[in-house]
Amino acid sequence: MESKSSRIKRLFPGGNTSVGFYSYYQYVIDVKNANRIFFLKGGPGVGKSSMMKKIGQRMLEEGYNVEFHHCSADPDSIDAVVIPELNIGMIDGTAPHVIDPKYPGAVDEVVNLGEYWNEDSLRSSRDEIITAIEGNSNIYKRVYKYLGAAKLIHDDIEWIYCKAMDFDKLNDVTYDYLEEVFREAKKQNKQSGVRHLFGSAYTHKGHIDFADTFVGTMKNIHYINGKDGTGKSTILKKVAERAIEYGYNVDVYHEPLEPLKIESVVIEELDLAITTNERFIDREKLNLNTLLNTEILEAYKEELRESEELFNGMLDDARINLGKSKKNHDIIESYYIPNIDFEGINKLTSELIEKILNSK
Repeated sequence: MESKSSRIKRLFPGGNTSVGFYSYYQYVIDVKNANRIFFLKGGPGVGKSSMMKKIGQRMLEEGYNVEFHHCSADPDSIDAVVIPELNIGMIDGTAPHVIDPKYPGAVDEVVNLGEYWNEDSLRSSRDEIITAIEGNSNIYKRVYKYLGAAKLIHDDIEWIYCKAMDFDKLNDVTYDYLEEVFREAKKQNKQSGVRHLFGSAYTHKGHIDFADTFVGTMKNIHYINGKDGTGKSTILKKVAERAIEYGYNVDVYHEPLEPLKIESVVIEELDLAITTNERFIDREKLNLNTLLNTEILEAYKEELRESEELFNGMLDDARINLGKSKKNHDIIESYYIPNIDFEGINKLTSELIEKILNSK
């Protein structure tokens, strides 16, 4: 039974973006301050995600808060689990999010699940496995082409809204908002810690997020309303920079299409989240659409409609191909699952749980 005091945070450390797969895996856990990091190695279907789910669930039962870091290819799958209070993490270290131990032995431990598969039997399906894996790689090339095309169309949408935006007023609004946010804030006598992750992801299930577990848990939530190109991400960037100047720890959650743009900023020490995620529209703090010139928008009404239709079409094509990739991945796993010693992996899971609990 899950402890009432424990809390789950669900995150995306990597994303399918307009520039390909983009990784923020280096921010899953602070390597220098970690007590232990386990790096899981092994192919598809060996049980990495299931192992991390079991370990995370056990830590919840022990009363610890747990972070589940989800896979953007399959949001039902886990790529990492972190127990913040213990400074312990477990990360899938296989492609495409290859991350290797930085302090082997001292902090990091490699867990090779490849030891638990029947290699002779897998070799008998060698050609089929190679064909399926290469096929998956080709599907992702198409996904990233569609997302790249979507980005180009999105640039056109942003250009129109930028053309209609009163940036002089936006500068005034931004200045006043920053003053309001940090009016009661005090400079901290410490260096700020900054963490970058994705606020949402493009998956085979569509565009999804778990913002209720990291934005929704804050006492103060500010929703910034505004069309693309009205300066939302820039305001969030300035909020993050000001918080860093004050010495606060900042969690920066990025957009999946353009991975350097910001979707949400969370400052837990201020119990504050500032977001552009529409599920928090009832917490509206700023509406940048009021700074748009309606005459300019009317003049470009048809162009906006066409571009928005094309943009949504490209995203839908990307989703369809991510669905093909998921089906192909299931085929790949079907070759591995019958050849895995899951009894041995279950025993290893129990041993790792004991290691973690004994690391208190």
